[in-house]
Amino acid sequence: MKQVLIIIVVLMASLNTRAQNVSPRFKVLAFYENGGHHIAYSKRAIVWLNQLAADSNFTIDYRQNTNDFSDSFLLQYQLLIQLDFVPYGWNDQAKNAFKKYIEEGKGGWIGFHHASLLGDFDGYKMWPWFCSFMGGIQFKNYIADFASGTVHIEDTTFPVFKNMPRWFTINKEEWYTYDKNPRPNVHVLASVDESSYQPGNVNIKMGDHPVIWTNDKVKAKNIYIFMGHGPDLWDNPVYVTLVKNAIFWAAKK
Repeated sequence: MKQVLIIIVVLMASLNTRAQNVSPRFKVLAFYENGGHHIAYSKRAIVWLNQLAADSNFTIDYRQNTNDFSDSFLLQYQLLIQLDFVPYGWNDQAKNAFKKYIEEGKGGWIGFHHASLLGDFDGYKMWPWFCSFMGGIQFKNYIADFASGTVHIEDTTFPVFKNMPRWFTINKEEWYTYDKNPRPNVHVLASVDESSYQPGNVNIKMGDHPVIWTNDKVKAKNIYIFMGHGPDLWDNPVYVTLVKNAIFWAAKK
């Protein structure tokens, strides 16, 4: 009996050592704003991302600005996650490094919500390249008092929609509108049905209203997911599945 126990202990120690020596599957950089209305969303996202990284054997670093961005810095990462971080106010080095990373497919990218806040804001001019990357759109308006809405998946074969229903409800969102529809310039994956808005008296609408898309014109795997204003989104199991699928797809894992 003692010999059996010794063998079990040795085997368990060996397994623990192997587990500790397993290399991470990939490395992620997530960057988010250091304050403002969306910080609660980002803080919930960080808790969720850390748990997913621990459960799925990848590592994740965080930044609250893009000042460190350079070619060599970004090459450490197989995936960039832009958590409610605006596409303006970046220095030239950061812009050039990010552009190269995306255009040359050095890794993947997932952008949320504020990534489409394109225009002249806070004394900064719009970044033309990022505007083109996002489908040539500029921010026009938003539903300041929020509304629920039904999102319909258009490309059901796209990998990020694995194990998801064909439509799902977002209970509270700002639903940006843009000066033009991005559809001619990007591959639209899902759109919101504006007739489903509640309350039903909302009049800030686009008609055809894409909310999830990818740009096939660059080499990087990329996806923009508009929904990302409030922390309550992380209580929505369909939204969580979408983000999880997007991470492993964009990281090519």
